[in-house]
Amino acid sequence: MEPIISARRRNLTLLIRERYADSQSNFSDATGISLSQLGQWLSAEDSPHLRNMSERSARKIEKKAGLPTGWLDQEEKEGGDMQKSNVVTIAPKVHDDVTINRYDTGGSMGDGLELRDQPGIIQSWRVSPEWLERNVRAHSSAKNLCIVTGFGDSMQPLFNPGDPLLVDIGIKSVEFDSIYFFRVGNDGYVKRLQRIPTEQGLIIRAISENRAAYESFDIKQTMDFEVLGRVLKVWRSLDF
Repeated sequence: MEPIISARRRNLTLLIRERYADSQSNFSDATGISLSQLGQWLSAEDSPHLRNMSERSARKIEKKAGLPTGWLDQEEKEGGDMQKSNVVTIAPKVHDDVTINRYDTGGSMGDGLELRDQPGIIQSWRVSPEWLERNVRAHSSAKNLCIVTGFGDSMQPLFNPGDPLLVDIGIKSVEFDSIYFFRVGNDGYVKRLQRIPTEQGLIIRAISENRAAYESFDIKQTMDFEVLGRVLKVWRSLDF
């Protein structure tokens, strides 16, 4: 008899390949199972990271995928075929395009967020899951991606006013130095944020790329500061 952990791991691999275009990110978005949890289930049998899929998790996945209860538990007969009495053909899923909308500056921040010197906005993008998988590999979830249209010239030459910035709004803290979309009060900014430890505590320093025209400034704990997301990608325009 095949161990249940082996059967579930094998069938989960089949499910991801046939139903979710062999993309763990697609599977994670559709089922709500985290990529870290998925990685533990799919680890090699001799890996110290291997974890057994619980009964509850197996049933949840089957329900989300529209499969009958017990599908993940099917054993493999000699020759590699699943038991005929319990096999379910997995029809390839037709993937809808992913719509990435602009960031809503109205939000829940009183009178709304003010992005100064914004030369119009990009309303939305439609991309395929395959494009997202290949071009934006590190993101918290496709649902957390949005577009912020570049504003002002403080980040030139990294990007220009009007350029599209892809932002992950699932990131709400400055865990490491990078470029973030944030607010101080009702004013919105896109700048490089640097963590600086001091005797008085941690200071976040906001740094512009255009340092000849813009000075850096420190964000202290007493200020009304909020990270709205981290900039993942920038598409810089060039005039010819």
